[in-house]
Amino acid sequence: MRPIRVRIGVLGLALVAGLAAPTAATAAPEAGGAAPAPTVEERRLDGEVPREILRRSGFAAVAPAFARGLGRADSYREARRVVEREGAALWRRAVDRVQGRGPARGDLSRDDDRPLYWARLGMTRELRTWEPGFGLSERQRAALLTELERTSRGQTDLRLPRGGHDKGVKRVLLTGFDPFTLDRDIRISNPSGAAALALDGTVIDTADGPARVETAVFPVRWADFAEGTVERALRPYLPRVDLFTTVSQGRVGRFDVERTNGAWRGGFPDNDNVSRTETVPVADPASQPQWTTTTLPYAAITAADTGRFPVYDNTSVTEIPAGGDEPVVRPDGPTPGSTAREGGGGNYLSNEIAYRATLLRDRLGLHGTLPGGHVHTPVLQFGAGNTDPATGALTDPGFVRNRLDIVAQTRAIVGVAVSAAGADRD
Repeated sequence: MRPIRVRIGVLGLALVAGLAAPTAATAAPEAGGAAPAPTVEERRLDGEVPREILRRSGFAAVAPAFARGLGRADSYREARRVVEREGAALWRRAVDRVQGRGPARGDLSRDDDRPLYWARLGMTRELRTWEPGFGLSERQRAALLTELERTSRGQTDLRLPRGGHDKGVKRVLLTGFDPFTLDRDIRISNPSGAAALALDGTVIDTADGPARVETAVFPVRWADFAEGTVERALRPYLPRVDLFTTVSQGRVGRFDVERTNGAWRGGFPDNDNVSRTETVPVADPASQPQWTTTTLPYAAITAADTGRFPVYDNTSVTEIPAGGDEPVVRPDGPTPGSTAREGGGGNYLSNEIAYRATLLRDRLGLHGTLPGGHVHTPVLQFGAGNTDPATGALTDPGFVRNRLDIVAQTRAIVGVAVSAAGADRD
């Protein structure tokens, strides 16, 4: 996401992540207390648009069925089994719908990422407000919510093939994001999330051989990133993949390969309407760099014909120069000793996921061997005449075409990146 004061555009905000600092443990009561209230994000479910998305996709029954399953649980252990099973089932159902397996169960186009988002929120709201007879501590409820987030986002379903490059099948890890800026337009879809659903488990034929893509999606919430959700999800897999890319929605009408990522949070509100303006909180802050860089083959990606949107190698950042105290835009990247204020991808969660993932790559000693970085997609726009959030339709042919084209071009960019990385190894 981009900082709103400079590059927001119509919906031009993007998402990304980095290395999280451990949070201080807080004491939780062992006996169950009153269930917490729904979050800001969950309360948006009461609007007509989310209900319509769920109805028109066949996902309206997901949360009620989940609530019934929880109601039958007579212990924390049984509740955890319900959460693990139903969270994973939601992810697989969303992937299957997008990839054309099974009935669509509604008239929304199958490429739509929004049913997964709103159905997950329905499940987390049920779990957050659940008051079981056996008693549930705050710590136990938090653990169940974390497990529901992980399973329903594909983070526990990353099934990399054995062998990798040496066996002829490249392994690619790609991440996307939830919809965001929902108070601006609650109809919003996120093409990075749609790409994650469309590409999960698929094989792309490249000039360097077949590449298997595994995907996951991440929340648009500052707190989750500070608590280490990115690192927990990616750390087991980065040493085993041949290429990774975090993906988010960025600017209008263009893709960008972000050359540099910055260690700064710019404060734009997240999906819970929380703001954070601070250095990106990571483990071992004493060794934290102000900047990390892409190792994706950006020259090859930007030179290739991958689709109808232009693709740029974005080198611009905003920094406070060494010895200075005011931010300065640097079109060609940061200068030595400077302090980050925006990476190429801004200073929202898109920049942060890129920063966290590439910092993790570097701390694992993989900078010189693992191609990885961040790609911003174009803003997903509704069709002409359907731009008023108050009166506009939930979907339209232009909206669907734009999403399909962005997803197809994301796939093509991944294929070019795998081919170019293979050529570099050779």
